[in-house]
Amino acid sequence: MKFLIVFVALFAVALAVPVDPEAKIVRSESDVGPESFKYDWETSDGQGAQAQGVLKNIGSENEAISVQGSYRFVADDGVTYEVTYIADENGFQPQGAHLPVAPEA
Repeated sequence: MKFLIVFVALFAVALAVPVDPEAKIVRSESDVGPESFKYDWETSDGQGAQAQGVLKNIGSENEAISVQGSYRFVADDGVTYEVTYIADENGFQPQGAHLPVAPEA
C-alpha cells in the first residue's frame, strides 16, 4: 500500500508541472507492477519526466521504496531546467545545475 501511495504522489508531482495548452504529448510510457514501477513522458514543448522505483526489504519493518528519476521543464525565462533525483529511505536528494549544493561537513 505504501508503494501505491508513493507512486501516485510522485506521478502527481510530475503531472503538476505547468504545460503549454498547445503542447502535445509526444511520448508516454508506463509500467506498474506490485513491487516496481517505471514511467517516461515528454511533451512537444520540451517538458518531460522519467522515473523508476522498486520496493526494497519487502515484508520487513524496513520496507522502503527507492526511486530514481528526473524531470525537466521550460521556465518563464525560456530556460530549460532539469532535476535528477533519488528518493529513498535517506530522503529526497535532488541535483540540478540551478540548485544550490549543501556545503560538506
